[in-house]
Order: sequence, then C-alpha cells, then structure tokens
Amino acid sequence: MALIPSFFDNQRGSSIFDPFSSLYIWDPFKDLPPFISSSNSLFSRENPAFVNTRIDWKETPEAHVFKADLPGLKKEEVKVEIEDDRVLQISGQRNVEKEDKNDTWHRVERSSGKFLRRFRLPENAKMDQIKACMENGVLTVTVPKEEVKKPDVKTVEISE
Repeated sequence: MALIPSFFDNQRGSSIFDPFSSLYIWDPFKDLPPFISSSNSLFSRENPAFVNTRIDWKETPEAHVFKADLPGLKKEEVKVEIEDDRVLQISGQRNVEKEDKNDTWHRVERSSGKFLRRFRLPENAKMDQIKACMENGVLTVTVPKEEVKKPDVKTVEISE
C-alpha cells in the first residue's frame, strides 16, 4: 500500500485519508459555545453587520484615537463608558424601523440591533481626560496619553 494516495487509481476503500474524496467538512467552531444566539441580548442573528461594528484604533504621539462608523445613529443612542480596570466600552442600539401593514418590503439590508465593543487601555492613558464626539455618523473617542518622563540621569563623579 502506498503512503501517498494516487489520484489516478479508483481505489476508495483504502485506509489513507483522501481530502478530495472525503465528505467530512471540518468545523473548527463546532465545539465552541454559540456566541450569537437569539437568547443573548447583546447579539442578533438577523443583522450581523451591526453586531460586528468596526472600530479603528490608532495611536498618535499625544493620544489613542478610536473611530467607529455608526451611520444613522444619534449620539443619544450610543454610550461610551470607562470601567475601573482601564476598559473603554462603546455600545449602542439601532432600532428596527416600524412596519406598516400596508407596506411591502422588497429588500432589507440595513442592519439593526445592539452592539458592544470593549478595549483595554494601556497604562499611559489619561483616564480622567477622555473625550468623545459624534459627527456625520462617525464616533471619535480620544484618550490622551501621559507624557513619558525621561529618567533623570545624574552623572556620578568617580574619585581616585
């Protein structure tokens, strides 16, 4: 029996795993608990695009800057919170448009539901000076950084 299966012979009864003939599809997530479920109030199976709100995080010399695209949301529908253990939490909700019984929907592509994103802030974050603003559907959270103090170097004279 050959160690490498031949693609040209028609022997399917061999004990060697043949990835081209196998009907088994490996699912790396099958044993994990479901993160998206109808019972979980933070997530919605119907609108995964809004659940997976994308947020950019960049670091400048002066601050850490977070930007989230939240089109159609008002600032009253978004929460920015800081937890004691240096965690920035951005959450919100877009409600589903109310249906009128006389309306006929042909397509529903805009997402709705709740979202929640959390980021652990670095040690150099000034927790008491965080600012957030919302403009044209983009939330910007600015976390100023503490200046890195250079250690005072004192020259010690060497005696003879």
